[in-house]
Amino acid sequence: MSRFEPPSPPGRGGVGGEGDRLVIYGATGYTGKLVSRAAAERGLEPLLAGRSEARLRAVAEPLGLPYRAAPVDDAAALDALLAEARVVLHLAGPFSATSRPMADACLRTGTHYLDVTGEIDVFEALAGRDAEARDRGIMLMPGVGFDIVPTDCLAAHLAACLPAATELRLYVSGLGAASRGTAKTGVESLGAGTRERRGGRIGRLRWGDRARVDFGDGDRECVAIGWGDVATAYHTTGIPDVRVYFEATAQLRTLDVLSRHFRWLMGSSPVKAVLKAAVERQPEGPSERHRARGRCVILGEARDAGGRRVRARLATPESYTLTVHTALAVAERVLAGAASPGFQTPGGLFGPDFILEFEGCERRDLDEDDVPS
Repeated sequence: MSRFEPPSPPGRGGVGGEGDRLVIYGATGYTGKLVSRAAAERGLEPLLAGRSEARLRAVAEPLGLPYRAAPVDDAAALDALLAEARVVLHLAGPFSATSRPMADACLRTGTHYLDVTGEIDVFEALAGRDAEARDRGIMLMPGVGFDIVPTDCLAAHLAACLPAATELRLYVSGLGAASRGTAKTGVESLGAGTRERRGGRIGRLRWGDRARVDFGDGDRECVAIGWGDVATAYHTTGIPDVRVYFEATAQLRTLDVLSRHFRWLMGSSPVKAVLKAAVERQPEGPSERHRARGRCVILGEARDAGGRRVRARLATPESYTLTVHTALAVAERVLAGAASPGFQTPGGLFGPDFILEFEGCERRDLDEDDVPS
């Protein structure tokens, strides 16, 4: 039976209002479907939302959940959607296009904002709205999925172990196939080049940077990438120099070369259109079997000005599997009142051990002899 919900009159939900509802926006995408199904299994009764009523119906009705269509570029529709909500879990990317209108609606309606972005510019844009969010009494917390919960918690842990740290390096291994939405977001960022944070400021690496890292089973080559922690780790830890690396798969090596030497071409609209069309021909996302068998490993290293270093290794489930669990755990905490107004990061608000609450997540502090220099 359909559980379509007509729009409510605009009004203040979330903070100080009567609304206790969770809205999952972007419920028809790959991640959205996984999160919606898990939310139903946990008895959360979220309101599913997105652009297309027909696509929402196909996702919501089998789960017995209510749904409502509200285009992200329709301010009135978004206000009506969020009128009785305490929190929105925003899953519709690319967030470079969708985060601002959703955050605007949250500020207007007093609704806490969560998303699963990994885009540096989105993190920084939302951090720049900290004062607005504090004035409205709402929380803006982007990156509640694999981007960036495990890496952010590991960064917070390393900072606690070495409070005077001035340099942070994060290395990620085990990432498999991306969803179409994630791949399209990656296409959008190809023209930006690889970015790092140095002296507290975000800038481009002049040339691609590589490193050899032992994730626990021998050295592997890694390539520097513009991951969300370049933005967020500084807000969480105050460490001014941050760089992130991924294990160098064949595809990543190719993209690294192209983005370094042909950035002007990779960032052009015609090339982006061709690449996005190719993405549409790929599977919607990793298979259930891949998600069940996949594992990720994150190695973190912090150094201070005197040369002292601390290292730790964090093992996690496959990235989309972990995203489902962390995103819903954060949403549940916010629904229960564990929110702090303003821009927040997961590791900064919930602490470095937040990630250890999830099954399959294990952290190990490393001695100098455990990891080759």
